[in-house]
Amino acid sequence: MTTTWIAAHRTAVINPHEAFRLFEPRGFTDQTIRQSIRLAGGGEALRLRLSNRYGKEPLHIGGAHLAVRTHGSGIDPASDTPLRFSGADTVTIPVGEDITSDPVELPVSAGEELTVSLYLPGDTGLTTYSAVPYDIGHAVPGNQLSAEHLHHAEELPTGHFLTGVDVLAPADTRIAVAFGDSWIEGAFTTPGTNNSFPAQLGRRLTRGWIVNQGISGNRLLTDEVGEHLLARLDRDVLAVPGVSHVLIHAGLNDIGLPGAQSYPEPAADMPGADDLIAGFTALADRIHTAGLIAIGSTLGPYEGTIYDGVDTPEGQALRRQINDWLRSPDHPFDAVIDIATAVADPDRPTHIHADFNAGDGLHVNDAGAKAIADAVDLSLLKL
Repeated sequence: MTTTWIAAHRTAVINPHEAFRLFEPRGFTDQTIRQSIRLAGGGEALRLRLSNRYGKEPLHIGGAHLAVRTHGSGIDPASDTPLRFSGADTVTIPVGEDITSDPVELPVSAGEELTVSLYLPGDTGLTTYSAVPYDIGHAVPGNQLSAEHLHHAEELPTGHFLTGVDVLAPADTRIAVAFGDSWIEGAFTTPGTNNSFPAQLGRRLTRGWIVNQGISGNRLLTDEVGEHLLARLDRDVLAVPGVSHVLIHAGLNDIGLPGAQSYPEPAADMPGADDLIAGFTALADRIHTAGLIAIGSTLGPYEGTIYDGVDTPEGQALRRQINDWLRSPDHPFDAVIDIATAVADPDRPTHIHADFNAGDGLHVNDAGAKAIADAVDLSLLKL
């Protein structure tokens, strides 16, 4: 059987030097950080991807280990395996670069939880990071790469440096990339449960799997939070090994963040319907040019959200206009998932249903993410 490298885990990353921040960036000095991942698919070997994409200085990694996770920061000591980079136990990642570890001959399965430990001996400066990691990470002083548990550890709500895992899988394996904002990334779903909408949809599949390249706060047309979708499409979607389908949810932050960024002053300019339609069309065209299937989605409801400046009459009118277009035959996608209908309160369709509301009126909880996943026609994902 012919095998090749296929993405089994992805995490899109953010520049910590952005002016507009929804999340607090940070750095590390003489610390071990331990972060867990859950693989979306399996294979007979794996390799890890690490990034210093937005760092201001070269990133020195004084050691990296991979292990099977037990609970919290705990690992199975028998599984503890040093990672190597071109045969070396340490590596320095240049500014703006990503690296891939040497392959680890370790058979892995979909749903398996692994832990990556990195020892960072110097001052990293503010780190390339992700907003919503699979689970809470941990940091402790010194080199504790092989410690079975990290005692008195600081909890890390954001992810750092780790951008993906590839597995050596059958060459005909095909996967979907979920691409977009917090509704994709899984903000406000329970950490460590793998209950984002793409993850729950992935559990319905009998062939292939889904990796997640969402960024909470991300926009279709404008940078921050993260590079906008059109800017990061090549790296975060088209370059992902094994991708055949792209699931997209974006636009809410283009509509809502201008008001939030200017609150309590008058709202900054939000894009018009023509701008968003042109952006979605360009996105779909580039996906199609790459030979991939593009699946769009309606924009989720958010009226009554607790965030100042996000919910405006102009924004609600624009969301309605874009959703009408996405439900019409005029959209450029191969199909559209009606996320808005899946989670809306039938009596107040501009609001998230109370059973699905994460509490802020803008995001869904685990049950809401499941409602979206259950609303997807699996025939759209012929992986």
